[in-house]
Amino acid sequence: MNKSGQPARERLNPPMADMLSEPEAINFGELPETINALLQQGVAAYRHDRSRADRLFRQALALAPTQLPIYFCLYKIHTYQGNLDEAQTAAENGLREAARQAGWASDWREWRPQPMLPDGAGRFALYTLKALAFIHLRRDNPNQANQILDRLRQLDPAGAVGWPVVAALAEGSVEAPR
Repeated sequence: MNKSGQPARERLNPPMADMLSEPEAINFGELPETINALLQQGVAAYRHDRSRADRLFRQALALAPTQLPIYFCLYKIHTYQGNLDEAQTAAENGLREAARQAGWASDWREWRPQPMLPDGAGRFALYTLKALAFIHLRRDNPNQANQILDRLRQLDPAGAVGWPVVAALAEGSVEAPR
């Protein structure tokens, strides 16, 4: 993530498992040193102690609830662990914070398409909305996932935040990872 909350492009697409297997530090963008250290420790801990990783990410969140990469870490680890209640809560909280930072309504149904795809917190909000659609698919709630995907089609017609992959899962043309 950069200072404005934009996910680092090279870190958006790899699955958390790939991110967590990398020996070098993850580039979360500009973060306070303490928060970056907690996130790096959480990523390293995830490899062998998932509870500790969760505690480190939550510690970072308690210290800096406006730092969007923390929400990303939380919803990613919980989605991959199958803790979908936790993943959904983290994604929804991150979505609200990103919307607040972007100056958007807290309800994604009220968001309006922008002339250009937003950067920073706006892009994080769209990316997290896509993640929330995926979480709803994993929870066997295709109606909610499809509502989100329909909105993403309007907000990001080019699919820049990756929602077409989730749409393919929803249509059944690709099997969802478990």
